[in-house]
Amino acid sequence: MSYTLYPSTLRLQDGTSYKGWSFFKLESCFGEIVFNTGMTGYQEIFSDPSYSGQMVVFTYPEIGNVGLNRIDNESNFIHVKAIVAKNISLYSSSWRSEVSLYDYIKQKKIPHIFGIDTRSLTRYIRLFGVTNAFLYYYCNSVEAKFLSLESLNNLDLIKKVTTLSSYSINSNFISKSNQFFSIGYILSKRNVLLKKYKILVFDLGIKFNIVRKLLLFDCIINIVPVTYRYELILQDKPDGILLSNGPGDPMLARYIINTVQKLIKFSNIPIFGICMGHQILNIAMGTNTFKLKFGHRGLNHPSGTNKYSEITSQNHGFAVSNNIATENDLLNKFSLNYLNLNDNTLSGTFHKKLPIFSVQYHPEANPGPHDSEYLFEVFINLIKLTKF
Repeated sequence: MSYTLYPSTLRLQDGTSYKGWSFFKLESCFGEIVFNTGMTGYQEIFSDPSYSGQMVVFTYPEIGNVGLNRIDNESNFIHVKAIVAKNISLYSSSWRSEVSLYDYIKQKKIPHIFGIDTRSLTRYIRLFGVTNAFLYYYCNSVEAKFLSLESLNNLDLIKKVTTLSSYSINSNFISKSNQFFSIGYILSKRNVLLKKYKILVFDLGIKFNIVRKLLLFDCIINIVPVTYRYELILQDKPDGILLSNGPGDPMLARYIINTVQKLIKFSNIPIFGICMGHQILNIAMGTNTFKLKFGHRGLNHPSGTNKYSEITSQNHGFAVSNNIATENDLLNKFSLNYLNLNDNTLSGTFHKKLPIFSVQYHPEANPGPHDSEYLFEVFINLIKLTKF
């Protein structure tokens, strides 16, 4: 079988270019270029809303070997702006595969480039930081005006990926329908509770696996948009609130920060923040965030204290500042010693009195390490304690 390849070019904002190939003639594509060091999980990365607006460089030398299936998606859409790889396998060899990556890329018209030196590109990003990039068919006439395009830092990407309206999910619905995201939910493995807790989930760009983990505890889940008002939350009377992962700069989402501040001050509802939710919760507590030079994106980030470490999956470009804890009385009630052990950025915050906590990494990691999966049980147990 013969395959037609088309010359393509990836040009970075400073003019640095990488020439490679694509499976069809590309339309011009613009985005922020980042890298992920995971050896697996390309399907989950494609469909992860946290990658909205980003071109993803896969540092693993070949992707596509195991194909794709309907179960492993983390959302209903493709969120990456482009795929950048050393090599893309034309064939898949897994019993779970339903379509090859080659066919999937062509069917969905996903912008992509392969055949470039991804080691060189990754080292460039590590040295100079994440940057904007432009991907185009080599024979197209491209002007340098793309260099002045707006940075993703100024775009509120959370509003772009959040749900438009609230909806509810529970185990009864799953058992009667297989239309919910094809999550592969197994009823026999759930942890049946004496009481079904109502969990309100703010969709900042939620991954399906967060919902899967909550369903394993037989929770009734109400997923709401980020603009959901404080008054409506009180009317819903949730037993717990989860702030999900999501893309972009958290400081642009003042609407949900204000809502979370009200929840912290005037309610005693347990709150669990994951990734973007971690950042939103900490900003509401009075901290600031900053943009990392090249972010944390991979499946093997050690997080913990000097005497304890978990291997975690991470995917974020911003982090919570951990050097202003003494400047805020409220922050003195937060435990801030849980760090990313690669660079000592803040990985988790746990309030000493209020039933709120958050982590920068993904305890629902799929694929990825399961070291921190227990945090969902911690969340449920925290809800139990507040009910006494």
